[in-house]
Formats: sequence, structure tokens, C-alpha cells
Amino acid sequence: MASITSRQFNHDVGAAKRAAKTEPVIITDRGEPAFVLLSIDAYRRLQGERRTLVDIFRMDGDVEIEFELPAREMPDESRIPDFED
Repeated sequence: MASITSRQFNHDVGAAKRAAKTEPVIITDRGEPAFVLLSIDAYRRLQGERRTLVDIFRMDGDVEIEFELPAREMPDESRIPDFED
């Protein structure tokens, strides 16, 4: 993995971008790793397949779904308060 200082990065961003096409580039700040520059392809590989809820629940094409609602029980009338006088 390539490594450059923040000063080198600021001086020649183009060189860092060219290096990041083939491998991640660590950018150091005061001798410590601070950032990593990646190509967009490398970033997407790290992210993997990310799906939203819309993607998960999307139903492409003609989809028929059958379901039955459970029978609704009527409340016990003795438990319904009478607000009339």
C-alpha cells in the first residue's frame, strides 16, 4: 500500500490520484496514518451490495399477493362506557 505525507499530497494531488488507481494510498499527518485515498471502484467493492428498504420490498412485474384479514371480534358491550345521561 502506498503512503504519502499530507505535504506531498497537497503538493501533487495528481500523483496521489494516479497511485490510487492501482492501490489505496495512505496519507499521513505528522507521521501518523490519517486518511486513505481510494479509487471509486475500490470504494464500491468495500461497500458491497447496499440495498435500501425500497430495493428489498420492490416487486417487479405483475405480482399477486393473497392474504386474509383475521375476523374482527366485536367488543364486549359491557366494557363500553356509556357517556349518555
